[in-house]
Amino acid sequence: MQVTLVQEASTLDPAENRDRLAELTPEGSDLVVFPEAYARDFGEPGSDLSDAAEELDGPFATEVARVAAARGTTILAGMFERSADPARPVNTLVMRGAAQADYRKIHLYDSFGYQESDRVTAGPLSPVTVELGGLTLGLMTCYDLRFPELARALVAEGADVLVVPAAWVAGPRKVDHWRTLARARAIENTAYVVAVGQPGPRYCGHSIAVDPLGEVLAEAGEKPESLTVTLERDVVDQARRTNPSLANRRL
Repeated sequence: MQVTLVQEASTLDPAENRDRLAELTPEGSDLVVFPEAYARDFGEPGSDLSDAAEELDGPFATEVARVAAARGTTILAGMFERSADPARPVNTLVMRGAAQADYRKIHLYDSFGYQESDRVTAGPLSPVTVELGGLTLGLMTCYDLRFPELARALVAEGADVLVVPAAWVAGPRKVDHWRTLARARAIENTAYVVAVGQPGPRYCGHSIAVDPLGEVLAEAGEKPESLTVTLERDVVDQARRTNPSLANRRL
């Protein structure tokens, strides 16, 4: 399966972000992954996000589906979805194309001086997996990467690939945490990790793809960039024979 990681910044203008989907989505990839909040950036810390919220059949998800069909691919991208609390939308990933899924962010970024839960409603505590190209994808969003129990729950549901759109805020140690956590989630679960962030300077960039034994297949820098990697079923199977840690679990 060929996967393209699109490390591009979103703006505060949803129409502009929608318009760029077609420009940034290549032909020939099985999966194209955009960052968290690609439909509309978070804005300044603590900003009201209610005006950015849409339904899952609204303009953004509809355009994701249209571009995916036009390119013959599947697209995963982040948006804000209307919730039962009009003031606090859900931070949602929408996947449209050859596969379809929606994942609502479980772990909200109440850390490093931020309080995402003031402006966002957390999603249900249910791991979301989806089949595509002979592999099972497990969906996570940004801060979720810091929680190994979610990654393990996704793998217990059959995930071979952990896909992590993010807007990983820049700061001291943050790139090191991002890279280390991506590799750790890959190694401990003998799964691919495809983690796609928004670029600097506000965010860290460094979108990364890691194989099931922890080797970095590709990594971006801080600036906008797209990377393409190939994920193979046989690589997952071989890694799990070499390091059968999932089979050896006792807890």
